[in-house]
Amino acid sequence: MAHIESGGSGKRTGVDLNLVPFIDLMSVLITFLLITAVWTQVSMIQIGSSLYSKKSGDKTTPLTPDMDKIVRVDIRQDGYFVTIGRDSHLIVRQGEIFDTPALIEMLKKAKTMFPDKIDAMVAMDDDLAFDHLITGMDAVLKSGFPKISVASGGI
Repeated sequence: MAHIESGGSGKRTGVDLNLVPFIDLMSVLITFLLITAVWTQVSMIQIGSSLYSKKSGDKTTPLTPDMDKIVRVDIRQDGYFVTIGRDSHLIVRQGEIFDTPALIEMLKKAKTMFPDKIDAMVAMDDDLAFDHLITGMDAVLKSGFPKISVASGGI
């Protein structure tokens, strides 16, 4: 039991603290946190293996890339730098706008050259906005390369 002193008179008044609402609130919050913890795991991206590695059990076995069939898009300050096999092309940026339709067209030509290829790599300069990476990934996906690998650490 808690008490409150009423100043100089010396009287004590008894006050009971009701902790039941506080306990109810904590039980609801704990339940909410436990339920939402599952959703954070569902939204994670699995990056256990890279573009040129094969996951076997708990070990990752590196594969040697076929340099004649590599498809890579580097998003740079001056535009898209596309590597298809051993050829490289620069799609120049027009002011603030990247030429995404030209990128899609070039990647569709790469898909006709390598119809069985399903993977591609996208890399971006660190000082560009994140939206450019998403736009580049969308272009690669629209061109027929569903397995996209994102290279980290800039170009």
